[in-house]
Amino acid sequence: MNDEEDIVELIRYNLEKGGFDVLPAMDGERALELVRNTGPDLVILDLMLPVIAGLELCHIVRKDPKTAHIPIIMLTAKL
Repeated sequence: MNDEEDIVELIRYNLEKGGFDVLPAMDGERALELVRNTGPDLVILDLMLPVIAGLELCHIVRKDPKTAHIPIIMLTAKL
């Protein structure tokens, strides 16, 4: 999940080409909704998301027993 549409599209394209289903979200609120409703196998998360920041989203996901087990990869340009 990333707020840069071109990067999201590139990641989506390559993951789908590898046989994965991808549900992109352009902000943290939508990402949280998808995580809670779909129970993904993995979340790729940008730190700099609008609405709910990536780090905050990570904390929310980790605190919820229903989603705490989901692996999260941080993919970000922030240093």
